[in-house]
This record gives sequence, C-alpha cells and structure tokens, in this order.
Amino acid sequence: MSLKSPAEADVDSATQIVQKQPKRKWVSYIWDTFDKSPEERRLLFKLDSAILTFASLGYFIKYLDQININNAFVSGMKEDLGMYGNELNYMQTCWTIGYVIGEIPSNILLTRIKPRYWIPAMELLWTVLTMSLSRCNTPTQFYVLRFFVGLAESTFYPGMQYIIGSWYRKDELAKRSCIFHTSSGIASMFSGYLMDAVYHLGGQGGFKGWQWLFIIDGVISLPVAISGFFILPDEVNLAQTRMKLEGRQNRKPYTKSKLKKIFTSWHIYLLTLLYICFNNGAAGSQPIFQQFLKNSKDPVYSISQINSIPTTTPAVQVVTTLAYAWISDTILDGSRWPPVIFGACVNIISYVSLAVWDIPIGWKWTCYIISGAGYGLSGLLMAWAHEICSEDNEERSLVIGSMNEMAYVFQAWLPLVVWQQVDGPEYRKGFITVTVLSVILIIGTFVVRFLHKREKLRKGNQTYKAEMEESSSDSQETTTTETKPVKA
Repeated sequence: MSLKSPAEADVDSATQIVQKQPKRKWVSYIWDTFDKSPEERRLLFKLDSAILTFASLGYFIKYLDQININNAFVSGMKEDLGMYGNELNYMQTCWTIGYVIGEIPSNILLTRIKPRYWIPAMELLWTVLTMSLSRCNTPTQFYVLRFFVGLAESTFYPGMQYIIGSWYRKDELAKRSCIFHTSSGIASMFSGYLMDAVYHLGGQGGFKGWQWLFIIDGVISLPVAISGFFILPDEVNLAQTRMKLEGRQNRKPYTKSKLKKIFTSWHIYLLTLLYICFNNGAAGSQPIFQQFLKNSKDPVYSISQINSIPTTTPAVQVVTTLAYAWISDTILDGSRWPPVIFGACVNIISYVSLAVWDIPIGWKWTCYIISGAGYGLSGLLMAWAHEICSEDNEERSLVIGSMNEMAYVFQAWLPLVVWQQVDGPEYRKGFITVTVLSVILIIGTFVVRFLHKREKLRKGNQTYKAEMEESSSDSQETTTTETKPVKA
C-alpha cells in the first residue's frame, strides 16, 4: 500500500469537497454560494471579501482617475487653459497610448510574479501621478502626465480579469466579472458628484475647483492602493482543485509550439474583435451628454447640473451590467451571447437616433441615458474568453491582454477622427461609427458562438473516441489473459 504525501492528501480531500455538490436550490439564483459545500462557501467568502472587494475598489479608483479629465474639462479647465481646439482628444489619446504599451507586458508578468506586489505598486504610482495633474498649467504638461497615468493603469483591468478567471468557476464567473465592471459606472457617477462638490473649493489653497478634483481623487485612491499589498491572496489547494475541475490549467512555460498554437487559433482574433467593437462601440470615454448640456441655450444648465445629470447614463450601466450577469449565470445557464446582442441592439437604437439629431428633445435625452446599457458587456465578454481559453493558462492570459490591448489601440486614434471636440455636441461621425461597430459586434458574437459550439463538439467526440479505444484495449488484454494456455 502506497502512502500519500500530506500535499497529495490535501488535494484528494479538496477534490472530494468540490465534487460533492448539493442539489441546486432556488436561492442559488440570488447568489451561487448557497449551492456549495460548507468548505467551498468559506473559501468563496474569503475570495469575495479579498479579490472581489479589492478588484471593485481598485477599478473604481482607476476609472475615477481615468475619466476625471472629462469633468474637469466642462468645469473650468477648458477656459482656464484655452482648450478650444482638440486638446481634450489629445489628452485622452496620450493616456490611451500609455495604456496600450503596458497591457500585454503586464499580463505576461502576472503569469510569473505575484499580483499582490505588482498591481498595488502600479496603483500607488498612478495615484501620485493623478495628484500631480493638479499642478499642470499647460495642455503639454497634461499630455506627458496622462501618458504615464495610462501606462500605470494598464496593469489593472486586464490583470484583475485574469486573476478573477483564475479563482472562480463558470457558474460564479460572470457575476464576479460584472460586479467588478460595475465599479466603472459607479466611478463615472461619483466623479460627476465629486466635481460638483469640489468645484466650490475653487480659490482654496491657490487651486481652481477643477484642480481640486485631481487632489481629492488621489486622496481617495491612496488607501485602496496600499490595501492591495495585504488583501490579494496566494493560491491554496482547494482553489487549485476547483480550477482543475473547471478545466483551467496551471502555469506552464512559453514555448514556440505554444505560441504557434495560440496565434493560429481563432480565439485570440475573434475574441479581440468582439472586445474592440464593444469598447469602441459606445461613447463612454467621451463627454457627449455633458457637451450637449453645456451647449444648450434654452434652458442654460449650471456647472452643477452639467456634472450631475449625465450620471444617469452610468446608473443605467450599473443596473444592466448586474442584470446581464445574473441572467447569464442563472436563467441562461452560462450562455454569454444573448445579453451581448441585447446591449448592441440598444446601442444601434440610441446612436442611430442621435445621428439623425433632429428628434424630439425627450427622445434625445432618453437615447443619451439608455445608451448606458451598451457599456456593461465587458464582464460577460471577459467571462466568455476565460471559458473558451480555459485549457491553456498562457493563452488565457494573452487573449485577455490582447482583447483589452487592441480595444485601446483603436481608442488611441479613433476619437481623433470621429469624436473631435470641435464637432460637439453633434458628433454625427461618432454616432454612425458606434452603430457600425455594434452591427459588427452582433455578427461576430454569432460567429464565435458557432465556432465555440463546434469546437466543444469536436473535443467531445475525440474524448469519446479515446475512451472507447481505451475500453476496447482493456477488453482485449483481459480476453488474452483469460484464454492464455496454462503449462502443465
């Protein structure tokens, strides 16, 4: 009888815990942990308390520090710095270039070093840089600092999506990814309210109201960044076993054959295309609603109203994102594509109407607000990518990084063409572009669904064939043994 090491015994014990799943209860439609064993419930509580909390708070401050430039622009920065051309577009592009440069290298590093050190360190860096924006007096200074803010922030979103996909199973993944993503909508709302509040600090300490926004953002970000060094967990046997049963592989070296396999598969290309269309198939990074309100002559809106009214759009994003997650994980039994189609259709309705422009004012407001339903698809697309690439850890890391990377490559130049500041608030080219990208998103979603189903069917057939061959081989060996003549 062979004796197992303590580590092997722990793995066996963890496997038994994970495999013993109780019958599904109706309360699991509210939250999935009610379906788990007591040991898994304790693990998931710890994971949610650590990973999900840190991911949500971290993305909140990242997005707060990313889009504050829009609120500052409509709250006095434009006039104080003489930004009457496309300076806002250039500031956004500088941030995007830094973001693009850093994403894939950062995700590759995360397969080799512990996230609990790398990600919080970058958070601290962008926090300091964000506070430094308050000292900028020219657009050129903003261009330089925004580049480095984007470079530091590039570690967070694709990195945390990779980490979330490394800890949660299929029935848990979309909800966590989408809860994580809702932080961007909450941050967009909060930034508007915060700008409204700190605008009245103008003159205090020698800073303008919009400069105070960068200082307060940094103050909020600092404790979240520091907490990451202590919150992010290391791997444990039960968590590793859960991922093996889910089909997710452990880390392996990058080899020529592995890279060839990754770059000759449809996964990295089509999943990246979907994310490009989603990320650029909305006006989330552009202050289109704010510009519309600021250019209104009848009635004229105050700075407070210009910052607070557009928060209704990210509010719709938050609600729809959570709805997509629960519907996908429970009612649709893990299907990711129907909410993606729905969000793209809302985009088409909204942006076709805005492209026409001469529509009733009530419907125009409705289009600005409901367009938030198209912003909340990131978590679903990332969850889908985790599942499609579950059998190769390095492919999963590269695909997640590529999705975000290429989406922002397009975001680096596309706004300079279709969202030019001088065209506002009637961004006709932008509205038409979003409509076209949403149509491509719908077509691409159906193609990915078809290819994924075909791939799963092929793998299922191969597994069945291998099992039958093994069974046949075992049967032949048994027969040979039984009929072998016995020597006298």
